[in-house]
Amino acid sequence: MPRIKRSGLPRALFDHILLRIQQRGITPEDLGRMAAWMDGQPVVPVGAWFKRFETFILCGEGELVKTVLTSKQSAIGEEVK
Repeated sequence: MPRIKRSGLPRALFDHILLRIQQRGITPEDLGRMAAWMDGQPVVPVGAWFKRFETFILCGEGELVKTVLTSKQSAIGEEVK
């Protein structure tokens, strides 16, 4: 099982994630919670996955974070605890 890649992301993917964070109104506090979770080097599935936070959903595939959704949007894949 992979762990989330936090550096060396493709530039287009990094830009996409930043744009979604802005569009979805993710706060610095929300980002802090996400960073704290990622600091624990969580194991994620090889395929599609998502992690619910209080105000948003982080979505990825394997080692890559792919997008950020609002808490009211639907995510696909395996839920990570």
